Amino acid sequence: MEQARSFDGIAGLYRQARRGYPAALFDDLAERAGLGPDCQVLEVGCGTGQATVDLAARAHSVLAIDPGAQLIAEARAQTQGVPNIDYTVSRFEDLAPAKAGFDLVTSAQAWHWVDPAIGFPKAADALRPGGSFAIFGHVPMTLPEPFNSAFRTIVDHYWPGVWGSPPSQAAYLPTGPFAAMIRDSGLFGPVTHRAYAWTWSLDPDLFGRYMRTDSSYHALEESRRFAMFGAMAQAVADHGGVLHAPWETHLYIARKA
Repeated sequence: MEQARSFDGIAGLYRQARRGYPAALFDDLAERAGLGPDCQVLEVGCGTGQATVDLAARAHSVLAIDPGAQLIAEARAQTQGVPNIDYTVSRFEDLAPAKAGFDLVTSAQAWHWVDPAIGFPKAADALRPGGSFAIFGHVPMTLPEPFNSAFRTIVDHYWPGVWGSPPSQAAYLPTGPFAAMIRDSGLFGPVTHRAYAWTWSLDPDLFGRYMRTDSSYHALEESRRFAMFGAMAQAVADHGGVLHAPWETHLYIARKA
């Protein structure tokens, strides 16, 4: 959980460097999870609002929560003038949402920080009969050459033995735990999965900023971590100046049983 708390200290960087979500994902939430003008949404772990704006554009109202006060401040600044969003600084585990008060409980790139023993029952309790639970997240895929080899050499130098370990985002892949966890909770019906492939083109500056927000590396001592990120950003500059990185976004939807 120390990794999760670290995001609040870099809230401005997080807002600048993190990507939003594919429009097709929100189309699927509209079609399969009831996201629409009458929908009341509870968003768990809103961060700096990467999904909040798109949810609010389609919903009646959004209650967006996050344990990071600075993250919430950045989200508020980003959504000034959007009247149907309310923000609350809270862990989901500590929240007391209105019983059966929401049509959709959703979480973007944050559910892996939630205690499942508390999170799934609380999400189901917050949903109206027939309401939907949806979680989604971005996953970095294998990098193209020469970047994959260059980054491996750099990481092996600064943090031997780590290269090749699944990133925390891998939990959102179909091979990850979420579909089974939703099913095994006994609180929801069948799980629908959707995947969206996309490419992120990063210059050295954007790549370096993004890497500073990636919690997969936060266990490494800060000075070595930042030196490693600097060397990786330099590798992007040395190999054409742009990294066209493949990503996938994965969405899981289930209705309250």
